[in-house]
Amino acid sequence: MDSRTYIGRVRGLGSAKHGGEHWLKQRLTAIGNILLTTWLVVSLLLMPNFDQATLAQWLAQPTVAVPMILMIVNIFSHARLGLQVLIEDYVHDEGLKFGAMALLNFYVVASAVFGIFVVAKLAFTGASA
Repeated sequence: MDSRTYIGRVRGLGSAKHGGEHWLKQRLTAIGNILLTTWLVVSLLLMPNFDQATLAQWLAQPTVAVPMILMIVNIFSHARLGLQVLIEDYVHDEGLKFGAMALLNFYVVASAVFGIFVVAKLAFTGASA
C-alpha cells in the first residue's frame, strides 16, 4: 500500500502546463474560422458571377485581401494545433514524434506563406493575374 497522498502519486506523471493555453487557442481559432468562413461564403454568394477576372478583381480589393489572408493564417494555425495533439497522443517514439512535428510545422508554414503570396500577388496585380 502506498502511503503518499494523491497529489504525491500523480506528481511527475505528465505535464499540465500548456493544456489550458492549447485548448483556448484551439477554441479561439475555431471561432475565427467560423466567422471568416461565413464572411467568405456570404461574399461569394453576393458576387454576380464566378469567372476568373471577376474573382481576381474582387480579391484585389484590400477589404477582401486582408480578411482572406487572416483566414489563411487562422485555418493553418487551427490545423496545426489539432494535428499537434494527434501526433502527441498517437506517436510514441520520441524521434518519430520530433520528425512528425518538424514536418507538420514546415508544411503549415509553407502552405500558409504560399497562400498569402497568392493573395498578395492578386491584390497587387489586380485582374491581370
